[in-house]
Amino acid sequence: MALRAALLKSIWYAFTSLDTEDSGKVSKSQLKVLSHNLHSVLRIPHDPAALERHFSDDDDGPVSSQGYMPYLNQFILDKVTEGTFVKEEVDELCWTLCSKKNYRPDAHRVLSNQDAMRLWCLFNFLADDRYPLTLVPEEAEYLLRKISSVMPVELTCVELEDGLSVWSFLNEVNAAAASRGVDGESISVAVEKVYREMVGNMLKEGYLWKKGNLRRNWTERWFCLKPGSLSYFTSEDCRDCKGVIEMDQNCCVEVLSDRDGKRCMFCVKTLNKTFEISAPDSRQRQEWITAIQTSLRLSAEGRVSLHEELKERRRELREERERRRALRAEETRRLLELQGEREEQLAELELLKEAQRQAQVSLQQEEQRRRSQHEELQKTLQRQLQEAQEARANLCAEVAVRDLEAEHQQRRIKELEDLHHRLQEALEQQIRARQEEETYRYTQTRLLAEEEEKVKSLLALQEDQEEQLQQTQREKQELLQEMERKSQALDEAQNQLDKVRASRRRVDQDIVAAQRKLRQASTSVKHWNVQMNRLMHPICPGGLLCSCSIKNFNFRQKYKHEEAVKAREAHSQHLKKNMLM
Repeated sequence: MALRAALLKSIWYAFTSLDTEDSGKVSKSQLKVLSHNLHSVLRIPHDPAALERHFSDDDDGPVSSQGYMPYLNQFILDKVTEGTFVKEEVDELCWTLCSKKNYRPDAHRVLSNQDAMRLWCLFNFLADDRYPLTLVPEEAEYLLRKISSVMPVELTCVELEDGLSVWSFLNEVNAAAASRGVDGESISVAVEKVYREMVGNMLKEGYLWKKGNLRRNWTERWFCLKPGSLSYFTSEDCRDCKGVIEMDQNCCVEVLSDRDGKRCMFCVKTLNKTFEISAPDSRQRQEWITAIQTSLRLSAEGRVSLHEELKERRRELREERERRRALRAEETRRLLELQGEREEQLAELELLKEAQRQAQVSLQQEEQRRRSQHEELQKTLQRQLQEAQEARANLCAEVAVRDLEAEHQQRRIKELEDLHHRLQEALEQQIRARQEEETYRYTQTRLLAEEEEKVKSLLALQEDQEEQLQQTQREKQELLQEMERKSQALDEAQNQLDKVRASRRRVDQDIVAAQRKLRQASTSVKHWNVQMNRLMHPICPGGLLCSCSIKNFNFRQKYKHEEAVKAREAHSQHLKKNMLM
């Protein structure tokens, strides 16, 4: 799967380089050429008609990358066998196709075409399997540190943006090398070493002294350590391989003591042989022992690349950092939310405190209002009590007035008695005058007619008087009802008004007594009116004298009746006014 992903990255660049119009599609003729070259470098049989058969249902238009992928998987990648081809030849083919379109260095070019291709391969190796291929700034900095560790000058880029493309990366490396005055040979050696280490899976390489198995002499060899194997050559060009030590579960490495004039020795033991090796110094020996142990570990785990494992670890670390950053951001957000909630709670607490203070103030104001209302009610009750006392005084004054009126009625009764005596005298005169009745019959008839009219007027006056008395009674009843309502209101306002009510009852009794006296006076007036009617038939010796006496008597009687009606009306109005007060 790792080989397939690596091949797909290189082929993706080749496919996109054929898309000259940046439309995401490539013509079938170009795909035929690309497919033929891929079959050649991958050492697989080529079927020229397979592409035509695969796209037989399509028109003659261009094919997108998604449309080319099924053919690429079925007829090329599925037939690839690891070890039957050289991966560098595939990379060189794809680089040749894509560099012509995309890699255009400026005048300050430091990287050669071979170095640029190797950096392109390193970029593809470190890039994630997401298209378009980009490199995160951490991986780009890691690659630059690896290259700078081989050179005497540090090669770093000032600004590396996120989602860096390989062409931008190559331009950044050219600019950084030109700005620091790095020559092309130094950077070429560094790039080649890093390329062999990361892409060629070279864990370590260098000159070591090896003791022969037959002649037992010491010979300097160029050793190349990879996961699962340790090869040694006559020189560093790696053309003449003198042997390969398999790094399997039966292999181990041990430190040896100095002997035979050699120092910093260690040995690699396999199932059949033991290889004694001498390093230039103890540091180199320790590095080689650590590298061999790493190779044994990778072989035991079935891994073929140390940097694949390191890349996975770095990606996991980046993801872990992202998760931690996200967690910190989430914690920060939660802290801000909690702080906001706490501020809201504090604000709500302040609002509650303010509401409590306002409630206390309102309670105090309500208590003051109740106290003021209570004081006003007390003042109102006192005022009503004073009014009741004043009403009582008024009633007492009214009773006094009624007593005066009763005395006045008594005087009127006396006057009526005097009038009775005078009427009796007139009756005696009338008896004496009967003797002359027959003489003045005609005159008497006329006088009787007149008298009948006067009687009718007197009856009308009497009816008016009775109606006025009834109206006075009704008004008195209304006044009594009003007084009872006022008495009930005063009784509900304060129990102390019971005494006033009792005095009012006594006043009512006095009023009833006065009314009874008034009725008695009215009865007397009616009685005297009857007596007067009896006197309406005078007997006098002369017609003129009798007529004048009767007219004077009628005038006086009418005047007294009007005076009595006016007195009763004034008395009724006075009672009504007192009741309303």
